[in-house]
Amino acid sequence: MTLKNYLIVMGLMTAVCWSIFAVMLNLIDPTSTNWLGFILFYVALFLSLTGTAALVGFVIRFVALQRELAFYAVSTAFRQSFLFALFIIISLNLLHFSLFTWLNVILLLMIFAILELFIASYKKSRI
Repeated sequence: MTLKNYLIVMGLMTAVCWSIFAVMLNLIDPTSTNWLGFILFYVALFLSLTGTAALVGFVIRFVALQRELAFYAVSTAFRQSFLFALFIIISLNLLHFSLFTWLNVILLLMIFAILELFIASYKKSRI
């Protein structure tokens, strides 16, 4: 897949995910929904955030920094956008269950930072 095709497909799918998320916000009542409504809400938000952060991260890396090849910029941006979206979803779940404290957020940030450092160092050792 070429870079142009990747950006077009990722942009279109991200727009579709944001549209689905907006429809879900209007249709689902959080006070009367079951667990399936919450799962669909979080999945739609996760996919929307992942796509948006991947596109923004790629643009920042490729246009502003211009230090690496497009493949590596896409790979790094998608990996970090996945972790960012997962962090947001876990934080919202902690908030939903009234477990959102500064200690939990700091621990969660440390876990994601260690995970990102591990993945980045593992990829460098394989190259």
